Amino acid sequence: MASTSSPPSPPSPPQSQPPPPSDPSPASSTQPSQPPRYLENDPKRTGYDPSLAWYFNYFRILTGNVTREGVEHYREDRYKANEARDCARCETDRDWLFQHSPVVRFLQEKTAALNGDLGPHNVICRRCPGRIAEDGTVVRQTGGFSPEHGILLCANEIRDRSHLEDTLAHEMVHAWDHLRWKVDWMGGMDLKHAACTEIRASMLSGECRWTRETITRGNWTLTQQFQNCVRMRAIQSVMNRPTCKDDVQATKVVNQVWGSCFNDKRPFEEIYR
Repeated sequence: MASTSSPPSPPSPPQSQPPPPSDPSPASSTQPSQPPRYLENDPKRTGYDPSLAWYFNYFRILTGNVTREGVEHYREDRYKANEARDCARCETDRDWLFQHSPVVRFLQEKTAALNGDLGPHNVICRRCPGRIAEDGTVVRQTGGFSPEHGILLCANEIRDRSHLEDTLAHEMVHAWDHLRWKVDWMGGMDLKHAACTEIRASMLSGECRWTRETITRGNWTLTQQFQNCVRMRAIQSVMNRPTCKDDVQATKVVNQVWGSCFNDKRPFEEIYR
């Protein structure tokens, strides 16, 4: 068991881990949305009591005495307690990747060739709180890209350096796409922009490679696994746009651009990860 200062987080409910959104900026003014709703705990309802030591709550979780919502509250509180540690580790791994990761260095060079500037100075590690979606599920993210501010890495959601590399590569593909095509990120004009860059980011970052799907996500499918992963993550990301009505529209838009965007490997020549 981990030390009292850094307890493990329990497994999260499957529906609480959508793919990372590509833009952490507010919703487009063309379709106002409700402010994000964050978790508020009621120990009587959830079974999680923050006044108790973490290990008592952890034992209650293991014995089934805490609801799914309570597990999320426990998780948020542990993230707050470990924020400094998580951000320091994220920054160390970020700096290492910019020095030694082939994919990160390649994307940095290709971004610079388009007069872009990406480096540790504008790739920021922060704790990202969960929020409540309209359907009541808990939405979490591992990273985001903003044309005005750079890249966000959610230190509390990053498992290890390899996971950070996938997340950083995903967001750097978005940055390259924005410099190359001036993407309509929020879909105010055309959701096809968002669909295309999400397809490309999931395809080129390595987050859908077979080893990641099998070892991390338990998906042992042998046929069309890579394509299915890219398609699913693109659809879920498009659904996060405020102008997207539902999963039906998101699926339709992704299918409309699939052929051209899935086959566009720029700035790479092939899929290496």
